[in-house]
Amino acid sequence: MKVIAFARKEQGSGASRRLRLAGQTPGIVYGGTTAPLNIALDHNALYHALKKEAFHSSILDLEVDGKAEQVLLRDFQLHAYKQLVLHVDFQRVDATQKIHVKIPLHFINADISPAVKLHACIISHVLSDLDIACLPKDLPEFVQVDLSGIDVGHSIHVSDLKLPEGVSAVSHGSENPTVATASVPAGKVEAEAEAAAVAAAPAAAAAAPAKAPAAPAPKK
Repeated sequence: MKVIAFARKEQGSGASRRLRLAGQTPGIVYGGTTAPLNIALDHNALYHALKKEAFHSSILDLEVDGKAEQVLLRDFQLHAYKQLVLHVDFQRVDATQKIHVKIPLHFINADISPAVKLHACIISHVLSDLDIACLPKDLPEFVQVDLSGIDVGHSIHVSDLKLPEGVSAVSHGSENPTVATASVPAGKVEAEAEAAAVAAAPAAAAAAPAKAPAAPAPKK
């Protein structure tokens, strides 16, 4: 994905305000052995690019005044209530060095899983993205989570995911976070319990011992 930017020399809040009034967004490119570079980007193009999932998890070709380099989107700031991008940060990437980045998870095949088909379970997505490490050339736009085998009461963990070649999950200590779980809705559990209680009532009544008739009152 290509991004066009222009080098900017003026800095400070006043200069940034003037850029925004002119329909541009201030930004910075940092990392590597090159000094940080202040840039400006077309606001509308950047605003629409930020709506694309791939823009957040792909290697971007950033062209500044005709010179291109590969970068990752690292941060951006939005206005509290206006549709306005206030600032954006890009980090240079080295093709020979692994990068650490979060990528989105895409959940598939929930509708054919035993949990949904046989038990009408709800599958909860505990994680929405995943910390990974890889070389820039191996960076996937997303990782798929196949839910076709999940059953009631079961969970899928990070260690269960099939990651692309060259990609590894970044672990935090010895943790193996839960990615998704399958559980029966609370209302369904209560309804089944009530139905079972109603069904058991006649059998319980039949099994109860017959009540002895009351003794007749003595004659006077």
